[in-house]
Amino acid sequence: MFNFLSSLSKTIHASFGLTILLFLVLFFLNGGFIFDSLFWSWLCRFIHVSVAIMWIGLLWYFNFVQIPNMNKIPDEQKPAIGKVIAPAALFYFRWAAFLTILSGFILALLNGYLIDAMTLSINSKIPKHTAIGIGMWLGVIMAFNVWFVIWPNQKKALGMVECDPELKIRSAKTAMLFSRTNTLLSIPMLFTMVAAQNLY
Repeated sequence: MFNFLSSLSKTIHASFGLTILLFLVLFFLNGGFIFDSLFWSWLCRFIHVSVAIMWIGLLWYFNFVQIPNMNKIPDEQKPAIGKVIAPAALFYFRWAAFLTILSGFILALLNGYLIDAMTLSINSKIPKHTAIGIGMWLGVIMAFNVWFVIWPNQKKALGMVECDPELKIRSAKTAMLFSRTNTLLSIPMLFTMVAAQNLY
């Protein structure tokens, strides 16, 4: 059992296997399933929530764990963070952000409220769509920050892109400030997404 769990690949494959098994059991207990719009909406919501957990989890890891504790790490050990841990985390961070936004748009389209939510339900005045729309806009702003501000600056700060030491320091500060901006927006974004489920 220990050898099995020591492999991330085997663990993830087993997790997907268990999920598929639960899917089959639960849906057949419910009388079966058909590949209709309700099914695709459910599948898209599952993907949306899964990648969003990855995205916000890594955002909070950076802001609650890595950044506040960097000054406690001896200088000779810091390259391990900058050369190994941070690039790997940033890979999952940025792609989870992209997939969260993409799956969110597809989900809204499948459920018929994409335009209404993106216009904050100004015409129809449906509180649920206003709330989800605010959350969607906050998510779009955050994803924009990830791809077009944080990631380009992190590449300089981590030495993945050649630049002078002064620019490297400025880039690290810019990346940190926009990461903090995303942390600031993350809780209101999550609130509106959850609140929308209880509004009409």
